[in-house]
Amino acid sequence: MTDEAVRYRKNKLCPYNNKVPNCTKDKLNDPLGVCAVFEKDYTAVTCPVRFRENWIIVEDGADFFFPKGANWTSLTEVRLKDKYGKSAGNIDLVLVSYGRDGKIKDFGALEVQGVYISGNVRDPFEYYMKDPSGRKNMDWRGQPKYPGPDYLSSSRKRLAPQLIFKGGILNSWGKKSAVVLDQGFFNTLPKLTEVSKSQAEIAWFIYDLELNKKTNRYVLVKKRTVYTKFLESLDKITRSDPGNIESFLTVIQKKLTKKLIDGVEEEDEAPLFPEE
Repeated sequence: MTDEAVRYRKNKLCPYNNKVPNCTKDKLNDPLGVCAVFEKDYTAVTCPVRFRENWIIVEDGADFFFPKGANWTSLTEVRLKDKYGKSAGNIDLVLVSYGRDGKIKDFGALEVQGVYISGNVRDPFEYYMKDPSGRKNMDWRGQPKYPGPDYLSSSRKRLAPQLIFKGGILNSWGKKSAVVLDQGFFNTLPKLTEVSKSQAEIAWFIYDLELNKKTNRYVLVKKRTVYTKFLESLDKITRSDPGNIESFLTVIQKKLTKKLIDGVEEEDEAPLFPEE
């Protein structure tokens, strides 16, 4: 409830270096001003812009991509195309080192990975915004669709495809990549085989939001960096641990029996991915 916080809420401003002064999450005219949610011992960062605090991530990226003393800058939302001219997506941040003549010497790609939310985060946010001072200590537990991070969807629907398409192109060019994500998200990934910084093709920058008791604000703090090879990491992240084949046979036998008797297939109990 500081004057600064009240001002940012009133004007729907973003404190973390969005491409425009305002928050633009979800809707331009009615943005969802939620950067992160609590999850057990961690804070799950749900908005990629939240990682731009003080531009720590680009400093860490430059340290991985370039030699000390290099002149470098960052370019945002750079379109990447494949051999056939089809878009492989936008790279969140491309870091470029350059000479005195302005010519590019080297570059690397920085992908920023927020976490999908299951449940509904807009309802509690809008409830709070109607009376911030009176509802600052509200307890939303027990409400329908209580929100929380969905790490499984985040890795399967966002992280893995980005590594396959964009990361694959960059790796074929011999260029390094780095992934920015929070500690809770990284802990849900398979254990990656680490290599030295000099051997690494991809770096994992792992951050958390920690409370600064003097300012009473949560600040972005890097916890550690994990260096890996690209293909080995991709293989581990995209490969599922196989379950019991007997369990699968039971499922398809049940569906087959129902189709043969009733002429229709049995509906699955739940979708693979929950509501975002």
